[in-house]
Amino acid sequence: MKLVGLFCGGYSSEFEISLKSAQTIMDNFPNGYEVVPIHVVETGWFVPQGPEKLPFSIETMSYSTNGAVRKIDIGLIYIHGNPGENGKIQALLDMKGVPYVNSNALASELSFDKWYCNQFLSRFGIPVAKSLFMKSRNAYTADHILNELGLPCFVKPSDSGSSFGISKVSKAEDLQNALDKAFEEGDTVVIESFLKGTEVTCGIYRSPNGLVTLPLTEIVTENDFFDYEAKYLGQSQEITPARIPDSIRNKVWEVSKEVYSLLQLKSIARIDFMLVDDIPHVIEVNTTPGFSGASLVPQMLGVHGKSIRDFWTEIFEVELASNRR
Repeated sequence: MKLVGLFCGGYSSEFEISLKSAQTIMDNFPNGYEVVPIHVVETGWFVPQGPEKLPFSIETMSYSTNGAVRKIDIGLIYIHGNPGENGKIQALLDMKGVPYVNSNALASELSFDKWYCNQFLSRFGIPVAKSLFMKSRNAYTADHILNELGLPCFVKPSDSGSSFGISKVSKAEDLQNALDKAFEEGDTVVIESFLKGTEVTCGIYRSPNGLVTLPLTEIVTENDFFDYEAKYLGQSQEITPARIPDSIRNKVWEVSKEVYSLLQLKSIARIDFMLVDDIPHVIEVNTTPGFSGASLVPQMLGVHGKSIRDFWTEIFEVELASNRR
């Protein structure tokens, strides 16, 4: 039986969310595999076993238990942020010759960075918000930012997979605080113009029969936007299927497939949109979307009529077959 190493945790503010996602996956793992969680922390990676923390070697892709060395055969990365969602562990597994079922290192890194991803997609005619990119707090004056983008606008860490550090700025005097907050989470920041419309999100993955787009979820939040509290603390309505006409739903599905193909993604992805005058604008591409019991993709799968176990069985079948080609 193949041993799957499920990499979870990570170095971002969403460490605990990653552990919850990993637990849901382990509770519904495909038959025919053995799975072991690998907690990725900056002080050292380990396999939790009761009260013990068994060191995991990134050199040998193995750990020792009861006098036996166990080497993983397959990787599944479920870290929301660095060093998983940005492709670093994928690159490590590539170098070690360990197959995995995620998007590859390049696709993960490109999708992870909000600025570079949207710039890439816009070159292919995919609608995105107008934006500015900042490598430092003083890259642009406040006047320049406001003249270019207007108010309200969104300030986000560009190179962070976390929901932390994002602000909606409605008053000019709040801009600097928003920039400071974003730079605490990431090394680069993107500022985006406000898109007014209906927010929807689409789960998409590869099945043996081709790309599958899941029922759309409409996001109606009590907050200014779909932030951490709205996502994880119940301060939003997540309506599946979304209350939009079939023609607009089909358009979102079509754009989702185009984005998935352009970025050469694998496994599950969730693509967030704002519908502006019925035109889907991409907000963000998530290659490691939340998978806890409260997360969106499991909700979509439920409406779609597919069990989580059957879903991951399809993922493993398709993605491991592609690794062998």
